[in-house]
Amino acid sequence: MSDLEDDETPQLSAHALAALQEFYAEQTQQIDLGEDDKYNIGIIEENWQLSQFWYSQETALRLAQEAIAAVGEGGRIACVSAPSVYQKLRELCRENLTIYIFEYDKRFAVYGEEFIFYDYNNPLDLPERIAAHSFDIVIADPPYLSEECLRKTSETIKYLTRGKILLCTGAIMEEQAAELLGVKMCTFVPKHTRNLANEFRCYVNYDSGLDCGI
Repeated sequence: MSDLEDDETPQLSAHALAALQEFYAEQTQQIDLGEDDKYNIGIIEENWQLSQFWYSQETALRLAQEAIAAVGEGGRIACVSAPSVYQKLRELCRENLTIYIFEYDKRFAVYGEEFIFYDYNNPLDLPERIAAHSFDIVIADPPYLSEECLRKTSETIKYLTRGKILLCTGAIMEEQAAELLGVKMCTFVPKHTRNLANEFRCYVNYDSGLDCGI
């Protein structure tokens, strides 16, 4: 009987084993993040399979400063699929702002209760503690340059924001962004740590410091 039980013991496939090893590696990375550098851009590496491309330090700083100016002291900021902006915001402000990161990649759970698991395919599947229209500004960078992704992410943005929206996406999405969110392209051009094939731009629906109005 014992031989039969041994023969029927489930075995992990090569794919499942690789996924398990990746999970353990991610857990190790989370544990190894030091308190002093846990908000550094790049401390969690890009995963191209998830269409992750981090902003340059200069762009992340500019967007973080814009968000801070837009909400003022004690404001609430939601970073939707924009982890490098979240990291820069937390690097700049540790106490006087409420900031949440909405992200599919669970490695960012290292940021504790400020991490909200987010899948744009289920745009309103959010925890009860995240109330509608509870953020002064939403900064969003949909992971894919497609009408479907932008449309679904827009549902999340409109649910979260009290009014202000700062969207970063491809220049080719300008018309759809205007239709879905009422945003206009800014003169400021965001840059990434790696050169991307598609031109990226910023869009807002309020008077911003990003030279909106073209």
